[in-house]
Amino acid sequence: LRRMLLEPDPFLNELTKLYERHKGAGTVWVTLKRSNLRKKPKGGAKKAGADDVEEDESSAAEYRCIVRATDGKRKISTLLGPREHAKFQAAYALVLKAHMDSLKRKEKRERKKQKQPATAS
Repeated sequence: LRRMLLEPDPFLNELTKLYERHKGAGTVWVTLKRSNLRKKPKGGAKKAGADDVEEDESSAAEYRCIVRATDGKRKISTLLGPREHAKFQAAYALVLKAHMDSLKRKEKRERKKQKQPATAS
């Protein structure tokens, strides 16, 4: 599985491609959660196998949201700050509305009515 940390706009573009790729059949999972991760400074030396993010040690830091999407083969993610969140949610809602037509309705099962025992008087 490949993992990519993207900026919010490229993330939405890649998410659109994921939805289009699985329009006929398939599943795309999207998760959003609060995170205290931040991007590493670009000028610092990287350790071998280090990820693109590290935990923020300051207790007064503002929390960010991490949004992840996967189709089982490919993973994409983005980090959102509090200022970017409203703009991202609006753009994300447009992506969802554009791809809602490929959802299937859940099949309703008819429940068999249980026979009530007749009471003899």
